[in-house]
Amino acid sequence: MRDDLPGGAPDDTPAGRIPVKVLVTDDHPMFRAGLKTLLETDDRVESIGEASGGVEAVCLARDLRPDVVVMDLHMPDLDGVEATRRILADLPEAGILVLTMSDDDATVIAALRAGARGYLLKESGPTEILSAVLSVAEGVTVFGPSIARRVTGLLAAPATSASSPFPELTEREREVLELIARGQSNPAIARQLVLSPKTVRNHISNIFAKLQVQARAEAIVRAREAGLGH
Repeated sequence: MRDDLPGGAPDDTPAGRIPVKVLVTDDHPMFRAGLKTLLETDDRVESIGEASGGVEAVCLARDLRPDVVVMDLHMPDLDGVEATRRILADLPEAGILVLTMSDDDATVIAALRAGARGYLLKESGPTEILSAVLSVAEGVTVFGPSIARRVTGLLAAPATSASSPFPELTEREREVLELIARGQSNPAIARQLVLSPKTVRNHISNIFAKLQVQARAEAIVRAREAGLGH
């Protein structure tokens, strides 16, 4: 991508600035490849690694110490919200830029509460994504236009709207948790919500991660304490 001049000075970064180191996290290989290609078009940015899931992202962030992590939210092993939380626990100075297809209120709130500094949808254009990466690296909070409107709406909403239990969960995850709190089994939940057993398992894994519980019984206790399952 770039060669070093004699003496070790970079040749084409503006004013000799060190490029922003970026770790890309997404479970779709084609999307990762496209994003990496985009980043490589800008000399102010250096793509230093790719992760295909949340667990790998946490490990790579610990080893590579990126300035910015571009983070998808829905991944099979560890969702992006929990991965964000774990990365920032190890590397608080890192900027997390969420790049996802999810724009529901609960997901946006959960990502921001986990510490994400930016939130864009995958429909964003190349210039917008590059600009967001650079802004997040500088400590600036960045939202895509539709997300900015949504955040403004959430801040302007009556205080009672924030009183529902577990706002970090999506609407579907709250439905699953409600049924768990009622003592329903996974097959019963799948039948009632018309979901596949695998989808139910994925929802439960996400619920456990977001609530920071290790077992079903613990999740039931948390849910019932919050008024679910009665």
